[in-house]
Amino acid sequence: MVFARISEVAAPDDHVVTAKEALESLYLRLEQEVEVRMVAAALRAGWSAGEALDAIDELRRDDIEAASGH
Repeated sequence: MVFARISEVAAPDDHVVTAKEALESLYLRLEQEVEVRMVAAALRAGWSAGEALDAIDELRRDDIEAASGH
C-alpha cells in the first residue's frame, strides 16, 4: 500500500545528514566540471593549461576578496 511507504519517510526534523553534507559531493563535482570547461575554453583560445589555471586561481582570489569585503 502506498500510504504505508509514505509514513516511513523521515520527518523534516529527523534529517539523517545536514544539507551541506547532502550537497557537498554535487558541489564539488560541479566545481570540477566548471574548471575543466574553463581550461578547455582557454586551450581553444590558444592559452596554455598553466596560464588557464593561473587565471582561474586569480578569479577565485578576486571572488573571495569581493565576498569578504576587501
